[in-house]
Amino acid sequence: MSYPLIATAAFGLEAVVVRELKALGYQPRITRPGRIEFMGDGLAVARSNLWLRSADRVLLQLARFPVVDFDTLFETTRSLPWEEWIAGDAAIPVRGRSHKSQLTSVPACQRTVKKAIVERLQCALPETGPPVPVEVALLDDEATLSIDTSGAGLHRRGYRKLAGPAQIRETLAAALVQLSFWEAGRPLLDPFCGSGTIIIEAALLGRNLAPGSNRQFAAEHWPPLTAALWQQAREEARDLAGPPLLPRPLGTDADREVLSLARYHAEQAGVAADVHFQQQPFDQLSSTRQYGCLVTNPPYGIRLGEEAELEDLYQSIPGVLRHLKTWSHFILTAKPDLEQRFGQQADRRRKLFNGQIECTYFQFHGPRPGDYANTKPAFGGLRDESGRQFEDFANRLRRRARHLRRWPTRRGITCYRLYDRDVPDVPLVVDRYEDALHLAEYERPHERSVAEHADWLDRLVRIAGEVLEVDLKNIFLKRRQRQRGTAQYQRAGDQGAVRVAQEGGLKFQVNLSDYLDTGLFLDHRITRQLVRDAASGTNFLNLFGYTGAFTVYAAAGGAKRTTTVDLSAVYLDWARENLRLNGFEVDDGHRLIRQDIWTFFENLPAQARFDLIVADPPTFSNSKRLEQDWDVQRDHARLLRQTLAHTAPGGLLFFSTNSRRFKLDEAALATATVREISRQTAPEDFRNQRIHRCWRIQKRV
Repeated sequence: MSYPLIATAAFGLEAVVVRELKALGYQPRITRPGRIEFMGDGLAVARSNLWLRSADRVLLQLARFPVVDFDTLFETTRSLPWEEWIAGDAAIPVRGRSHKSQLTSVPACQRTVKKAIVERLQCALPETGPPVPVEVALLDDEATLSIDTSGAGLHRRGYRKLAGPAQIRETLAAALVQLSFWEAGRPLLDPFCGSGTIIIEAALLGRNLAPGSNRQFAAEHWPPLTAALWQQAREEARDLAGPPLLPRPLGTDADREVLSLARYHAEQAGVAADVHFQQQPFDQLSSTRQYGCLVTNPPYGIRLGEEAELEDLYQSIPGVLRHLKTWSHFILTAKPDLEQRFGQQADRRRKLFNGQIECTYFQFHGPRPGDYANTKPAFGGLRDESGRQFEDFANRLRRRARHLRRWPTRRGITCYRLYDRDVPDVPLVVDRYEDALHLAEYERPHERSVAEHADWLDRLVRIAGEVLEVDLKNIFLKRRQRQRGTAQYQRAGDQGAVRVAQEGGLKFQVNLSDYLDTGLFLDHRITRQLVRDAASGTNFLNLFGYTGAFTVYAAAGGAKRTTTVDLSAVYLDWARENLRLNGFEVDDGHRLIRQDIWTFFENLPAQARFDLIVADPPTFSNSKRLEQDWDVQRDHARLLRQTLAHTAPGGLLFFSTNSRRFKLDEAALATATVREISRQTAPEDFRNQRIHRCWRIQKRV
């Protein structure tokens, strides 16, 4: 006997379920969102429950009829042959839904249907037996009465017995794999695998294992659907199981605990030998395999406070995935602006729901196996104009290196600038530090995607290494972005690439990897020498002392005492090490004070005087340790007045800033002679002679 059957599915997965039903030999049609109808016998009920991977339930439709009142609903329900499906002791849970119907109260519809069934069966049901779930669905004043053959939702495969954080439903995971290009024999990777659902569902699909083989269904206890039918369907499923998978689908995650769940779930699903899970941070993702598929559901950051933590992760995704040049990538996320974050359009996108969360499934297609005419990667690659830019950069760098080949040696300099955005399309700064290169990229508008830009930068780094004969492991690249609002430069890494550089016969510790700046401002090389020349016998003050380079020069020039003031404990420890490298010890005439400058001046005795002072403040700072943000244009006059108040008659103050729009308030300097020395203090290896502004300020006697 053939029955009208309904497979229900989450929004957006209807086409996947249609494809699954066609593979089983049925002729499905989508009647409305979330409902796919097909005809089938009792064996079809068993087979669809066992095999459907992306459907929620399989319903057997008993009736469909127009209804505008509860009497019609009651009488029509009572007229149906419920006794053919429901045993005398069966439980009868009734689910309901109503949309665009005059019967808007779903609980009332459920009670009406339940009462009609009980009256039809003419007994007070004890409801102690296996349940026969009933569904009443009203749409546009039409009622559909069905019985649920599945019982528990089809996503309950039986293998996921332990709960993990933010688990994706098995039915959705199976759909994601089926909506990708993956098939058995191709590499598959989920770099945010969590408890392993996508990888396990892929293994079940790849081996042609029926996902419902390890569970029971409500209809197995119904008289019309005999045990023989279910046995036949299960034997068929066992016979159709495919061989082990090679290569094995791979799931990686940074969390060791969720990976233990993933391995346990794989064992329960019977695919432990067909999958592999390993602990790996996303930024270390790599693969030597070709033409694979990456299918993943990265964290969304829905909960309060998580968004900021995940911002860096999403920014990093294109740069990591670009290394998988021949792969295709399929990403489910609740972040609708993913394409804007990546700087490129997806090849396809599909609206889906992960539970109650509205998501988009973004598809980025790489080259297909064997399609050698199309080699464009899904992420990354180089644009046509890149070749010219690379050639111009290499030529300019080569000429600069040739021009400066003897200049540093004659002056005892081992750290100097080689390139400063000389080619407009290549906005890099290249500095040499002994046998290493420090590259900084300055933000500039361009049309490259995030991944294309990363590939472009990689090529520039390699060119710099080739032209200047520096090993790639000794080249460090950082990005300088324009500060906006309250943004501040943050620590850039933790590689610990610390070197000792030499300048003017002195030694300085530089960190080429972990901070945006290295610890030694090369543009102040001449200014530092002016300080050393003037330091003999002085009481020296270094405001905004940073890593103490000016202090070292003053000490080397014979200063009697030095005082270095900065708010950062890291920088002051760095200054201590720089003094030590040059034979000077803190407390032996050299003080390091961790304070903001206003607190320092407030606590400074009124009679305190300094003969030589350097003030090289940042343009802006909003450090949490400051009571008020620092702005050099707004605050410099107050700074200079307080500094001059503690400057000895005839004493020197060197004031400098990197602010391009800065205007000196000379009214604050009525007691001093002021001379701008910016051009004289710009080193000749700097193409930009306005790299800083600098003034020599001498207090009148």
